[in-house]
Amino acid sequence: MGDLTGLFSPDRIAVIGATPRDGSVGHAITSNLLASFDGEVVGVNPNYEAVLGVDCVDSLGEAGDPDLAVVVVPPDIAIAAVREAGESGVKNVVVITAGFAETGSEGATRERELREAAREYDLNLVGPNSLGVMSTPVGLNATFGPDDALDGNLSFMSQSGAFITAVVDWANDQGIGFKDVVSLGNKAVLDEGDFVEAWNRDEETDVIIGYLEGIDEGREFIETAREVTRNTPVVLVKSGRTDAGAQAASSHTGTIAGSERAYEAGLEQAGVLRAESVQELFDSAQMLANQPLPDSETVAVITNAGGPGVMSTDAVGDSRLSMAAFSEGTLESFRESLPAEGNVYNPVDIVGDADVERFAGALDTALGDPNVGMALVLSAPTAVLDYEELAEATVELREEHGKPVAACFMGGERVAPAAELLREAGIPNYFDPARAVESLDSLAEYREIRGREYDDPAEFDVDRERVRELLDRADGRGDNRIGVEAMGILEAYGIPIPAGEVVSDPAEAERVAEKIGEAVVMKIVSPDIMHKSDIGGVKVGVAREDVYDAYEDLVTRARNYQPDATLLGVQVQEMLDLDSGVETIVGMNRDPQFGPLLLFGLGGIFVETLEDVTFRVAPVGGSEATAMIDEIDAAPLLRGARGREPVDEASVIETIQRLSQLVCDFPEIVELDINPLVVTPDGATAIDIALTVEQ
Repeated sequence: MGDLTGLFSPDRIAVIGATPRDGSVGHAITSNLLASFDGEVVGVNPNYEAVLGVDCVDSLGEAGDPDLAVVVVPPDIAIAAVREAGESGVKNVVVITAGFAETGSEGATRERELREAAREYDLNLVGPNSLGVMSTPVGLNATFGPDDALDGNLSFMSQSGAFITAVVDWANDQGIGFKDVVSLGNKAVLDEGDFVEAWNRDEETDVIIGYLEGIDEGREFIETAREVTRNTPVVLVKSGRTDAGAQAASSHTGTIAGSERAYEAGLEQAGVLRAESVQELFDSAQMLANQPLPDSETVAVITNAGGPGVMSTDAVGDSRLSMAAFSEGTLESFRESLPAEGNVYNPVDIVGDADVERFAGALDTALGDPNVGMALVLSAPTAVLDYEELAEATVELREEHGKPVAACFMGGERVAPAAELLREAGIPNYFDPARAVESLDSLAEYREIRGREYDDPAEFDVDRERVRELLDRADGRGDNRIGVEAMGILEAYGIPIPAGEVVSDPAEAERVAEKIGEAVVMKIVSPDIMHKSDIGGVKVGVAREDVYDAYEDLVTRARNYQPDATLLGVQVQEMLDLDSGVETIVGMNRDPQFGPLLLFGLGGIFVETLEDVTFRVAPVGGSEATAMIDEIDAAPLLRGARGREPVDEASVIETIQRLSQLVCDFPEIVELDINPLVVTPDGATAIDIALTVEQ
């Protein structure tokens, strides 16, 4: 990506397809530019000498070296216009024109040509199928939307142009302003990662927000956003929560994964705050743009209304926040200043007859407590309370203490002037206590993101040639699903496996069992029977004298269950002591946007029922592997719950990282399960494997 200064701060703009015809897109864009843009506008259309009072030229080469070209001509002509822009030295192009990949195969071909032209000339190209771009500092409205945006410190991108027009109209009504606005369109060249990176360098953008329907280059976006979010908050709404990507999955991991899981993991790893609604998007954005970050996640609630105070406490309980425990000095101050019927503990109820002086005194005391990270001023209207004076006091105390404050001045028309005072000072006001708490929660979440340390993935010494040989062998038999016959893949990457072999006759099974020397586990080996325990295809604790018969029984069961199944034999395996261990699962499903999506969780036969799992996009380092263990509900089982000896957690962390390296090294592996990975105080051992390779 090149410098985007000319895209957002051009001195001269050419509108290719400018027209005086009212009701057309070319007319709307030209009109919007002429109404507000600080620089020069020139039309490019051989059919007119002037459009709306500005000169119109026959070609872009006659337009006087514009910084930005806006293309509003039919699709085939648009491609030629982009080439002409490159030949004329124009570096920034916005293609409004539709009729590209969104319309089918012919449009997709046109879009490839458009992309090739842009890359040939190294153009910063927005679109196609874009509403356009805005930048308020220079009065730039190169869109065909009906409204200009207000000035502000939010920069906003959206894959939906219609969503932009609705948001700008609503934001104008709410007094919310923007620095830049971009309609991404089809993202043929510039995408969300490019704008996130550019706005991070923009001193006038305090928060980056967006509406996305998909992220095409997921891994690259994670790497870019991680760097950006160290300095600039990014809040996104991501639509399309279906699990369609899991419909063709054959493994446990593939069944559970799905595209939504990948986005959850990817955006979390990127340090992006994910909003569940448009309301939450702007609640979080306004709080992040105008409030200091808290020193802790503790909240003090000051209220004159008991019921809403309880509501706010419930909302805190549903968030990452906690109700602050006041110091003894703070409690004593409250006892001295509040009526006897009030509550000095959190939430602080200063009683319904409280005036501004009592409210301000209580808020001052709470914010002065070192145990308080942030505060919520929660009030219902009374005859003795002046909301505007309370707003002024709230603003002064926020500035004095330097701690974030949210306001919940409940009411309608009576609240409006006070809410405006608060808004101008960067303190959002909410009618609903839950929204106020959620907005404070976004500050705490971003505080945690800012404090993260990302470590590089470990690079283990592995045997890649052996893995290549095993994968080629499977490919040679014409099957893309591999089971326990590929346990050597794990061994080649340093993941411990039990002693054992896959055998093809009962006598050989006896030989392997004799070598192991103890009771064994025996499993049918077939790429067509993935869940062997469901058909009785696993026998545990088989004595040496019973191995022959067990082999025959397993083969018979498999033949009866699926006569046409490919049987590769029976695995005879060392039996581990599971009494001191925990069955976990480590797996991978390759997502189209983000690549290898790792899974870790409670394993065994109930993994799909319990779904106590967590996800990360590979590759992962030690800190992320550790976080995966922390996040599952069953983590206490690994750490010695109910008097059990803690398992060797370090071996799980290493196994996750080794699997991460394996699936990154071999992109043809599209699904993989290690289930169970048995973890004991002595280490982790992979008992079974199932994987699918790309045909």
